Amino acid sequence: MTGVLYDRPVYRIAGDRGFLVEYGDRIDPSINEKVRAMSLALERKRPEGVIEVIPTYRSLLLVYDCDNTGPAALKQLLEATERELNDIRIPPPKVVEIPVCYGGEFGPDIEHVAEIHDLSVEEVVRIHSEPEYQIYMVGFTPGFPFLGGLSEALHTPRLKTPRTKVPRGSVGIANEQTGVYPIASPGGWQLIGRTPLKLFDPQREHPILYQAGDLLRFQPISASEYRELEERQER
Repeated sequence: MTGVLYDRPVYRIAGDRGFLVEYGDRIDPSINEKVRAMSLALERKRPEGVIEVIPTYRSLLLVYDCDNTGPAALKQLLEATERELNDIRIPPPKVVEIPVCYGGEFGPDIEHVAEIHDLSVEEVVRIHSEPEYQIYMVGFTPGFPFLGGLSEALHTPRLKTPRTKVPRGSVGIANEQTGVYPIASPGGWQLIGRTPLKLFDPQREHPILYQAGDLLRFQPISASEYRELEERQER
């Protein structure tokens, strides 16, 4: 379904230190491009009083210091920034390849996904690993990539009862989205595989391997390749 880019942004108060601006009504590349451009413009010259700029699928959240700025000033700032967007060039996306072992102990829900869509497990793997997925936003847990571009053939509802602990590296599907759990956490996504890569490591210079706007591609690997990569990661 194609999203609608609003003619005029919608501004909302978000708690006592948040100011939200919405640019569209659903997940869509053109809407997210506007969000990313605004985020880049604000990050390059962080406005006084703005503590953090948080891009999402279709909106931008400004976390601010109440002693230095407020909603009225932030609205004027966003309107002025938008008028200068023609001077903002979004850098080309980086393609990040993620090796994934599908099914078995690593993807306990893949047979369920295959069954409800009348597909074989091999077809699920092929369909899921074919696209380059745009990373719309990173959040929920450190480094969790919310991806766009999942084929409609794999749209699958979340689990009725979430798991209390999903293993680190698990690849899942929830409705029209797919993503990867960088750390062990509770979750209700349908798990179809797992990567041995450490997607989030606070000891690295760059703790997260990607950022919003990058492209992510899943590369199917065997269980033996998974173990080998896992051992290499630990070393």
